[in-house]
Amino acid sequence: MDNAVEEKFKIVVGLEVHVQLLTKTKLFCGCSTKFGLAPNSSTCPVCIGMPGVLPVMNKHAFGLAMKAALAINCTIATYTKWDRKNYYYPDLPKNFQISQYDLPFSSEGHLEIETSLGTRKIGIFRAHLEEDAGKSIHDESGGGSDSKVDLNRTGTPLLEIVSKPDIRSGEEARLYLEELKLLLKELEISDCEMQEGSLRCDANVNIHITMPDGTVAATPIVEVKNLNSFRAVEKSIKYEAQRQYDQFLKDGKRFGEVPKCTAGWDDQKGATIVQRRKEEASDYRYFPEPDLVPVKVTNQVIEQVRAGMGELPSACRERLVKEYSLSRYDSSVLVCQGRKFTSYFEETAKKSGDAKASCNWITNQVLSTLNEQKKEVQDFALSPEMLAGLVTEIAKTGLNMQRAREVYARMLETGEDPKACMDALGFKVVGDVNQIIEIVRKAIAGNPKAVIDFKNGKVKAADAIKGAVMRETKGMAKMETVQEIVMKELADAKDPV
Repeated sequence: MDNAVEEKFKIVVGLEVHVQLLTKTKLFCGCSTKFGLAPNSSTCPVCIGMPGVLPVMNKHAFGLAMKAALAINCTIATYTKWDRKNYYYPDLPKNFQISQYDLPFSSEGHLEIETSLGTRKIGIFRAHLEEDAGKSIHDESGGGSDSKVDLNRTGTPLLEIVSKPDIRSGEEARLYLEELKLLLKELEISDCEMQEGSLRCDANVNIHITMPDGTVAATPIVEVKNLNSFRAVEKSIKYEAQRQYDQFLKDGKRFGEVPKCTAGWDDQKGATIVQRRKEEASDYRYFPEPDLVPVKVTNQVIEQVRAGMGELPSACRERLVKEYSLSRYDSSVLVCQGRKFTSYFEETAKKSGDAKASCNWITNQVLSTLNEQKKEVQDFALSPEMLAGLVTEIAKTGLNMQRAREVYARMLETGEDPKACMDALGFKVVGDVNQIIEIVRKAIAGNPKAVIDFKNGKVKAADAIKGAVMRETKGMAKMETVQEIVMKELADAKDPV
């Protein structure tokens, strides 16, 4: 979408996120929620809706849902009930879903995201509990085989988080989902594995167009489904907004209608495909679930859940900026890797006394190593003490980055401390100032052109002298010292004859 067109309308998006809670059993029965079981092997009369059965609420699921709702700043209702949402689908064996309608257990929250334009607060209408449906498996080979139904997911506990239409771009939608995922994983509410169906998202998209007479026209909402990645969410919103604009207007005049409907996202084509008319709440014929009692929650229980949450990612980001003088970017990189990664940084920074240098090493070399080895930071070969020792040794000796990386690699290989690795590699730092002065003067004498260029105002010419010095010292002279001496000696140097 080009900028000229984008300025002609405002994108308005609300997201519906379904999160599978990290429980061992389903919401209303004792069947396993483990992923990858043989089709229809994790079912019972309760979750497939046999006559005469009675559901029983999973207390752990409700506790996890409360923790999530508090983390997104929702108000917890002290009284909530269950409702039946009636619709037919082949993988919904009861022909209804136990959900929450008019009295959800939490409402009116928000989540803050960091965008290129600053902090944005995205409102949240509600977060409510419901059970999942099963899964239809279709023959996509074109061979014409029958569709099959796997009911293992039926009854799995879901938390549905419904945002307000405060999102203004595909990028903001992606950032909102990334922040939500981080929060839910940190609090061990969900593993948020999209490929396993434990995090799913639908985007409600419409646009507001300023007409030539100054009035604002809004297109009906289109719900985009089948979004299997955060990047797909971002791309689909951009595409759908443009599609609605193209369908609604022609030559600056109202042209057609955008019906309220459900659309799918075709990732290969990079396009939304209109599927069917959008249902209204009345189509689901909600009524109170007669087999489940309402849930009452005391303020004491709410505060107990809140107290057990620990530091949330947003608070941690702010604290790292304040306590360690990190940039907001560095703080975000650390926090998005999780609490254990952030703790590793804090221990390293405290032991080295240099938070910025510690952060640079951890977010570059350490993170790269962990990705290559497919390990978590708690399994990393170097303890915070070992890495802090390397940071300290670099500051003390002036070891350049190339040599420092060689020391780091040897530490990973042998487990030796930085000093032992430097000795083994033959890295003897040239720290004698008089020795460095002699080497600088020799480099200046051997490079008269650099001296002439420097005298003529080309400050970059000093780099040739610095390079010669570092080659002579095999990179073992402290760069700050070399820089200071080179600039002084060049300033004092006589013009070459």
